[in-house]
Amino acid sequence: MERTFIILKPNTVRRGLIGEIIRRFEQRGIKIVGMKFLKITRQQAERLYECHKGKEFYDELIEFMTSGPVVTLVLEAPRVLELVRHIVGSTDPLKAEAGSIRGEFALTVTKNLVHASDCPDGFERESSIFFSPDELIEYSLDVQDDI
Repeated sequence: MERTFIILKPNTVRRGLIGEIIRRFEQRGIKIVGMKFLKITRQQAERLYECHKGKEFYDELIEFMTSGPVVTLVLEAPRVLELVRHIVGSTDPLKAEAGSIRGEFALTVTKNLVHASDCPDGFERESSIFFSPDELIEYSLDVQDDI
């Protein structure tokens, strides 16, 4: 099993889309092994987006990510990184596939509803900002027998 890390951004919470987005992952057989509802600190946001430091959108991104509550999740399934990236869609909502989360609900590149890890190393680094290993729960889903 593979794991990935996602954040349902402040505009997801403000627009009342938490359940809709989580439903899309669950209906594909993706297991939630960690979940928190929190307000990201500036320090956490800066660690999360350190690869973008110095870019023109960096300050706006940090301000946005700390502007309200978010939901952080660790998800698990076979090929979950690839599957989640497909469900979420392209960063640019105008280029995201119809039916993807960003294609259906996102309005701008920065405020695109969901942050998703793009590789196993990204998952390890990003999830460790918000979760300790003992906060991730092992269990079985009934649907996993069908996978």
